[in-house]
Amino acid sequence: MLGRTYDSQLCSIARTLEIVGERWTLLIIRDAQLGLRRFEEFQDSLGIARNVLTNRLSKLVDDGLLDRVCYQERPARYEYRPTGKAKDLLTAVLSLMHWGDEHAGDPAGPPRITNHVGCGGNVREQLVCTHCGEVVGPDAVQLLPGPALTDSPA
Repeated sequence: MLGRTYDSQLCSIARTLEIVGERWTLLIIRDAQLGLRRFEEFQDSLGIARNVLTNRLSKLVDDGLLDRVCYQERPARYEYRPTGKAKDLLTAVLSLMHWGDEHAGDPAGPPRITNHVGCGGNVREQLVCTHCGEVVGPDAVQLLPGPALTDSPA
């Protein structure tokens, strides 16, 4: 069984969980992607305790997922803007959302729909081969040892 941290795991998923695996983190990232910026907006959306939100926002800033930007001098007030690192999580967040729509959905339908700004069509994440460009299904993917496993001393 894994402990509270994954430092001993030689696994990209485990390292990612060290950053985004806490229960509120992806919801904060989701809200930041939706345009929420201020502490009170996050708190209203999530119903999270102030001290917990303060800690999570600080960690997300420390981990480079959010930028803390002063928008008012007196008193000092800050907003939290997603960085490129947070925006790179969009595919993962949408994958979780679409999985939830399909396997844990509300009978009334999905709470959010992903539309392409350019044409209005639905947006879905896909597995695409970087060599040939083919869209592949999960059964066509192999998980093989990478350099971190093959180059590490035995």
